[in-house]
Amino acid sequence: MSNKEKLGRNRKDSNDDMVNLVDNIERQNDLKYNRRSFLKTAVAASVTLGVATLPFSIKAMLNDGEEEQVKVKIAKLSDVAKGESINFNYPTDQEPAILVHTKDGELKAYNNKCTHLQCPVFYEKEQDILLCPCHRGFFDVKSGHPVAGPPQRELPLIQTEVINDVIYAVGRKIRHG
Repeated sequence: MSNKEKLGRNRKDSNDDMVNLVDNIERQNDLKYNRRSFLKTAVAASVTLGVATLPFSIKAMLNDGEEEQVKVKIAKLSDVAKGESINFNYPTDQEPAILVHTKDGELKAYNNKCTHLQCPVFYEKEQDILLCPCHRGFFDVKSGHPVAGPPQRELPLIQTEVINDVIYAVGRKIRHG
């Protein structure tokens, strides 16, 4: 059978394009791009991605979610009067923090970056509040929750411990809600 005969076997006795749509079909492409091969490819891609993420999943399951606790000396308790604050770095030297000795005698420590745009937070003794001067954000000293301004999230809490008149930062708790 010649090429001309092969091409003409599906042609109807009309020159209308709608009748001769079968001329556009190539049998090889029809076999190559069918539903079964698409599904095989989709399943193979899913399995490959699942296997690729397996080590990360195992590591996440084995990790108990706790950060390694770093104990850092902040200051002597006798050096921080009630109603005063001091700045320190925790858990690394690049992460600023603030310790407030409240008027009630409690020690409260937080990361010293506003949760809005990372501006430094200062303690206002007269108002007994933490202030972010960049956009006038206010945080409650006792809880670290925002009370006014654009910040929507609370400041990460730094857990403290007093041993022999020395204040230590012993952990960090990132809270949401």
